[in-house]
Amino acid sequence: MRLAGKRAVVTGGRQGIGRGIVDAFMAEGAKVITCGRGARPDDLPGACGWITADVTDVRQVAALAEVAGEVDILVNNAGVQVEKTVVESTDDDWNLVVGANCRGVFNTCRAILPRMRKGGSIINIGSISGHAADPSMALYNASKAFVHGLTRSIAVDHGPHLRCNAICPGWIETGMLEAGFALADDPERAREDALARHATRRFGKPSDIAAMAVWLASDEAGFATGQLFTIDGGMTAASPINTGLF
Repeated sequence: MRLAGKRAVVTGGRQGIGRGIVDAFMAEGAKVITCGRGARPDDLPGACGWITADVTDVRQVAALAEVAGEVDILVNNAGVQVEKTVVESTDDDWNLVVGANCRGVFNTCRAILPRMRKGGSIINIGSISGHAADPSMALYNASKAFVHGLTRSIAVDHGPHLRCNAICPGWIETGMLEAGFALADDPERAREDALARHATRRFGKPSDIAAMAVWLASDEAGFATGQLFTIDGGMTAASPINTGLF
């Protein structure tokens, strides 16, 4: 029960990585409140608090912070992606992706950070796409680079009162992964190629990211701050020559 007695806010906890983190935090003894833009999911554990909130809206985020009160852990997970190049991207695409992935993280940190107890932990969900660009994901790539930069700034500006780190997932089995494969001319071949690029020969699961989030939220990670932790099954560690594709 590494998080016993701690209060956590997790944005975007309806499904995918966010839901995995909610479940893992509760299993480790944390009291959790999560949020999303729709109604409370039917399968959300009864002990988990739910607020309908859009993180791009300052007023809704302020309401979330008011309900949450003093917290020990904040996980900024809510985010979206659009599969387009710069030339293809519209103003609406910009507002959607930058609104959720950049402004949303900023809004939530600004509202909740002053309410965090000493020794607290902010965990931002970045991406390997913030390090190396995925094709036709211009706005998403740029938005995750923003998250990485903001993570370092918060760690520097607000230590030692709290810690701030980012988890940079690779290819995780969520709806976003399936949307990416759908862009390929041959989705099945694309999936096989992608698996071959992983040292683990599998894609990640939300529970893989949740396990790192639990550690970063716990007192065990008391000396870790301002860091970007890549969890990608070894994909970015390998040269293409070592993947078995050539």
